[in-house]
Amino acid sequence: MTDPAPAAGRRRESGVWPLIHAERAALAADLAELTDEQWATPSLCAGLTVREVLAHLTAGASLNTVRWMAGVIRCRFDFDRQVALRLAEQLGATPGDTLDRFRRIVPSTTKPPLPALAMLGETIVHREDIRRPLGIRRDHPADVVARTAEFYRGSDLTVLAKGRVGGLRLVADDGPFTSGSGPLVSGPTVALIMAMTGRGTYCDDLEGDGVETLRGRCAPRR
Repeated sequence: MTDPAPAAGRRRESGVWPLIHAERAALAADLAELTDEQWATPSLCAGLTVREVLAHLTAGASLNTVRWMAGVIRCRFDFDRQVALRLAEQLGATPGDTLDRFRRIVPSTTKPPLPALAMLGETIVHREDIRRPLGIRRDHPADVVARTAEFYRGSDLTVLAKGRVGGLRLVADDGPFTSGSGPLVSGPTVALIMAMTGRGTYCDDLEGDGVETLRGRCAPRR
């Protein structure tokens, strides 16, 4: 008898990809008219400019499991070095090159050995790393950000998130997401996601007795 679990997992994964593609396309549209100065703006991702974060997203969508593992071995299991190496590969000679490379991976379903939800989370978090410093605002589909928040509150896979919000009660004021128990942290779902993943500036958008605890646990991370 065939085990239905793998097939069900593939169906769940396939349902995430259209969300990722839509988020990538929206980001590409937002960045179409940036000046050179704006491309050089420091992002919320520690040590990276807006342009470099976009190249990082392109790199993540260009690496299958085999290429990812080959890079890890090449970098002697130094994961930060692997990230820097792949980013440099996708930066291009000009900001226009960087954006063109990103546009080409918008429909990609290539990924490292991570669940598709992790790729959605990377897209949303790095999108905000880029947008907030540039002053770009966009309404976020409630179901997409709620799903992303659910992933991060239960995972430390790609970034410390589950550990960061331990002992806190998270409540979105714009959607269905709630999690945990303890001192309250309440606000927009996107702000909760970004604070969960270490972006302390988003704590300014949150309220409750647990906000300062969460702020203290935030540190710049990729």
